[in-house]
This record gives sequence, C-alpha cells and structure tokens, in this order.
Amino acid sequence: MKKEKKFWRKDRKNNTVFKNSPKDKIITGKIKGIRGHTAYFISDSNNISAEISTRQINTAMSGDKVEVKLFKKNRAGVHEAEVVRVLSRAKNYFVGTIEISNKGILVIPDDRRIKVLIRIPKEKATALKNDDKVRVKITKWVSTPNFSEGEIVNILGKKGDNSTEMNSIAIDKGFDIEFPEKVLQESKNIFEQNRKISSEEVAKRKDLRNTLTFTIDPVTAKDFDDAISFKKLSNGNFEIGVHIADVSHYVTEKSELDKEAYERGCSVYLPDRTIPMLPFELSDNLCSLSEGDEKLAFSVIFEINNKAKVISKWFGKSVIKSAKRFSYESAQELLDAKSGKYFEELDTLNKIAKLFRKEKTQKGAIDFEQEEIAFDLDEKGKPIRIYKKKRLDTHKLVEEYMLLANKEVAEYVYKFEKKSGKLFPLPYRIHDLPDRDKIAELAIFVKALGHELVIGKTGSITGKDMQALFEQVEGKAEEALVKTAAIRSMAKAIYSTKNIGHFGLAFEYYAHFTSPIRRYPDLLVHRILQKILTRENIAEKNLAFYEKACSHSTDQEIKASEAERDSKKYKQIEFMQDKVGQTFDGIITGVTEWGIYAEDSVTRAEGMIKLSSLGDDFYKLDKKTYSIIGEKTKKVYSLGQKIKIKLVSADLDRRQMDYEVVE
Repeated sequence: MKKEKKFWRKDRKNNTVFKNSPKDKIITGKIKGIRGHTAYFISDSNNISAEISTRQINTAMSGDKVEVKLFKKNRAGVHEAEVVRVLSRAKNYFVGTIEISNKGILVIPDDRRIKVLIRIPKEKATALKNDDKVRVKITKWVSTPNFSEGEIVNILGKKGDNSTEMNSIAIDKGFDIEFPEKVLQESKNIFEQNRKISSEEVAKRKDLRNTLTFTIDPVTAKDFDDAISFKKLSNGNFEIGVHIADVSHYVTEKSELDKEAYERGCSVYLPDRTIPMLPFELSDNLCSLSEGDEKLAFSVIFEINNKAKVISKWFGKSVIKSAKRFSYESAQELLDAKSGKYFEELDTLNKIAKLFRKEKTQKGAIDFEQEEIAFDLDEKGKPIRIYKKKRLDTHKLVEEYMLLANKEVAEYVYKFEKKSGKLFPLPYRIHDLPDRDKIAELAIFVKALGHELVIGKTGSITGKDMQALFEQVEGKAEEALVKTAAIRSMAKAIYSTKNIGHFGLAFEYYAHFTSPIRRYPDLLVHRILQKILTRENIAEKNLAFYEKACSHSTDQEIKASEAERDSKKYKQIEFMQDKVGQTFDGIITGVTEWGIYAEDSVTRAEGMIKLSSLGDDFYKLDKKTYSIIGEKTKKVYSLGQKIKIKLVSADLDRRQMDYEVVE
C-alpha cells in the first residue's frame, strides 16, 4: 500500500508547525470562546460554526483568528474541526502565578481556559519566587504537552494579596493600572492652568450658577459627572436641566489624554477600586461636579409640564454650581419623610420620572433589572459581608433623566444630519432585534420552567411580549434565571455610527451623552454635538475614525464587564472559603451532562454539584426539560428548583466552588 504523503506548513510568526492534506476543507474565522474541553468557532462569513476539542486547538485561544480544518457534522448536527493555523492573536500577554518545580519555572495562568503550558527560561527568570503574580508575554507558542516560552513583563505582587489580585484581573483583560508619564504630566498641566474658571469662559456659556442644581450618586462616589437642576416656571411648567461634566473642554482631540482615553475606552469598576479612564486631576477634580464649586458643563435643558410632556429643549455649554451632593439613600430618605430641604423639588422630579418610565414601558421597553450584589470589605480588602443592593426610587429618578438626555441628543444630531446633508458620525448606542433562533430556544427553555413566551407568526417578538414573560416570573425563584436567559437571547447593545434604534429601550434614537468621565463614546458625542451647535464640519478624512472608535469602545466595554464579573466572583469565593461544611438555601442555575450548577440564594455564589456526588442513583441529563433525572428513583433536579446545598470546597486558584445536595 502506497504510503500517504504528508504536507507540512510552518507558522513562522507563532513558531508552530501543523500538518494538513491539500484535500481538507480549510476555512478562516474566530475562536468565540472556550468552555471546559471544547472551543467554539465561527467562520468569517458567519455561515459555519464548529466545535473543537481542546486537544485539537493547537494553542489557539478565545478571540484568536484562525484557519481550521472542517470535519463532517457529528450526531448532534454540529461541525467538528481542528485548528491548523493561528492567523492573529487576540492576546499575547497573560497574568499568572510563578510555580517553581522540577519542570522548571512555570507560569500558571489565572484564566484556566488557557490551554498552553508556559515556562520561563532560567536566564530570564532572575528574582522570581514561588507565588509571585506576574504579567507574562508568550514569545514562542507550542502545543501541550510541550511548553510554550514566555518572558516576564513585570511582577505584580504576591498571590493572595487583595490589591495584587484585583489589579491582576484588570491587567489580564488589558487595562493598565498606571497612566503613562506623559499623560499624567499633561493632566497636571491642565489642572494647574484651569484651577479657576475665567470670566471670559463664563461669558461664552449659559450661566446657571444661581439655578438650583444637585447631584445624586452612590455613597462611595468620588467623581460626579452628572447633575440635575430644577426651576418652577411662571406658567406652571418646570425647567429641568441635565448637566454633564464638560470633559471635552479639557480633553482635546489628539492630545495625550485623548489617545489614552481612547485606548482604555471606559473606566473599570471592581469591588474595592475604580480603574479610571482619566487621571485623578480630571476625573475626581476638574470634571467632577462637586458640591459648592463652580464647574463647566454641557447641558440639556427641558421645559416639561406635569404630565411629563417635553415642551421645549436647549443644548449648550454652561457653568453650574451644585448646591447639594445627595447619595441615593439620603435623597430617598427625603422622599420617604415627605419633608425637608429640597423635598418638593425631588418629589416633583420623581413624579415626572415615574411618568417617563410608564410611557417607556407602554412603548415596549424591557426592564432587565436584576438583583445586584455588593461587598463590605475590611481594611485588607477581605469581604466580611455580601448583600443585595436595594433598587430605590432615586436610582430610577436619575436613570430616567439620563435616558431622556441621551435620547434627545441622539434625535437632535440624527435629524440635523439628515436636514443639513452633512455627515456627523455620532456613536449611537444601538440594540438590534433578537435573533429568531435564539428566541425560539428561549421559548422552549421557559416552557420547561412552566412559563410561556408568546412568539409571533414570523418568529419575532416585541418588547411587550418580553414584559409579559417577566410578569409571569416576578417574585418567583426562577426570576433571575429567566431574565439571565432572556438577556443571553438578545443581541448585545453596541456602539455604531449607523443608527438602527434601541430595541430594549424602545427608543428610535439613542446615544451615550451622560458619562464622558468614564466612557469614551460619550466624549465623542459631546464633540460632535458642539460641532453642530457651532456649525463646524467634520473633516472627511476623520469619518472612518468614528466607526473604528465605536468598535474599539464596544470591545473595551466587554472586557471591562468581564473584569467586573471576575472580580466579584473572586470575592464571593474568598468570602465562602471559611464556610466549607456549612449548609445554605440554594437554587439550581444550570444542568449539564457532568453536573448541576447551584447558587446560594443570599450571596449568589455559584458552584457545581458533581453528578458523582449524587450517590443514590445514576443520573442523566434530559435536555428537553432541563433536568437531571435518576434512572431508578426517577428523582428530578430541574432548573430553578430550590434545594439545600452544602459547601464542599471554595478554591480561589481554580476560581471554583463545589457543593453537595443535602437531603
């Protein structure tokens, strides 16, 4: 028999060799994610998806652009594939912990989805010690079980130290903790030059220093980028202003600050710290609308009647002076007490906000509101309490006026662009219609839980259909599960210069205008709005920049969300470490062929129950009912079911907790 000829190709860029036959079907695309021992691939055309065993992933990781060899579909109707070449890396830098053993000086990545082994050559490993947390760059990629090579970029601190661990999570997602020296110097110079607002600058703006204005923010807030003003008019209507820190006055186009803000895209919020988009001199000082201080703002001022109808609006630069710094809680105390200084103003604002909310709901806006957890930390950053945040009327009050400003700015720019015939590429915040296949899957899922999602004949849904589903599950154990599943079935909100509206909010026009201290797209919205107000055009050569900025900001927002989620999970596991052996009230949040996922109903700390720990029977997954069923006893464990669980382990290294069912 003739021996088959092998064809070899070397990927010189990544120092990896693969083999393939010229008859194989090779396609390009991205690794969309890795879960367990499976990677998920989608082709560039989005027409073909495939699953890849991590044994055949050949050093590729989530986000990498790759060439794959496509195999036939398996019994489940899914293509299987093998990575034959990595075309480009989403990441080359990783965070991990030094482990010195007889295998050499290894870096164990914090992200256990990374399927490569990293070794540091001895000549590049001076001063490294066990349990050092490091940032490493992989210089030579090699498939396991062999070792890839890396070099240490910097030592971050000791494993287990709170500051080290929190910073490591942000750094691993690509966010720098420190600002470059040239950015810091520029920030200090701007601060020194603008300690006092000049009379010339005031003359260019609407002077609102004598209009009642206040901020409402979390107790722990250090930057105040939005304020609300209130004035009762002689005709019985109200002048309500939304005032946003005028960041664009200080952060000018193509400055060092602007370049850095672009790269970061947004601020990152972790349980014990904020990693800001802008340096302290701006975020916590010049641009912060602090109580009693004169500040520059970009304002949207509305005349509104007592039925929440907007009679008129004005956009422009202003100078304001906040009379009061409220926390959400202190403002709520005034509303609850129905008396006190500024009660009448707050009460009127709250009543109008409720009417805005009602109107929005009637138009089909979807309330994805879920319980959020927060942490009380000791002086070393160790969590001593996990609690659910209370959603107050004052949270909703501020939210409604920010939504109003965002919506009105987007509509104004959109209509001006159409009328003028000139291009103003606003970074709209868009939310596409849900994918019909995903909605069909959601309907099957909620039906298994005993609920119904009504789907139209064309396979589409409206916001009101989703509202009806949420009403069915309100207050029930499975409410959070259904809302999470619904969110996953939806398209993701993104930034784009092409406006298609916002499905979730039921807005035809929407953009982010209200947080330029912490979001780069808001800064761009300010600049574009100002260009329109001053009748200044945008150079044609700069148009492509705005679409690129939208894509980059969306990517950075996703990474920031991942960092925030990972940091919360770390604190949950840390909190549970000394509670091994204790019993909790739990709820089943997931079922798979290998186990049941459950979370503690108070801390929402999720862990896995291995099927092998259910020793009284042999259990199998029933995909149709989202249940685990015992073959002999017919005992059922279903999604959303309340159960008693005992904590077996809480492993910070693996970022994983294990539970057992308590009968």
